Amino acid sequence: MDPSQTVDGCEPGRGGAVLEVGPLTGRPGIRARGEISEVTRSPWEAALAGLARRHAEVSYVELSEVGFVDVAGVAALAVTALGLPGGRMVVEHPPPQVPRVLSLFWPGLHRIEVAPR
Repeated sequence: MDPSQTVDGCEPGRGGAVLEVGPLTGRPGIRARGEISEVTRSPWEAALAGLARRHAEVSYVELSEVGFVDVAGVAALAVTALGLPGGRMVVEHPPPQVPRVLSLFWPGLHRIEVAPR
């Protein structure tokens, strides 16, 4: 899936979780809104794969409108960063669990820079 498209991460009636992902304006990256969980994992991973395909020296992931990211969602972010050919990923304004999970499971991952809320 192309992360430049808006994505509905769930079907009606599946717990109400929704994820919308679209491009950032004026810089390489994606902006997400909603929740990143088991229900919305497929569109999240597809958006990250698209981001990795278009990666420049720095790619941005803006999460200020994301209320929750589960551990698997953070893992997808870390795995994507590890697979980049070079450069780094800047995660902007994530929910508090994102930097905690990154520091717990990937303490030396320097390819991700977190800009807190």
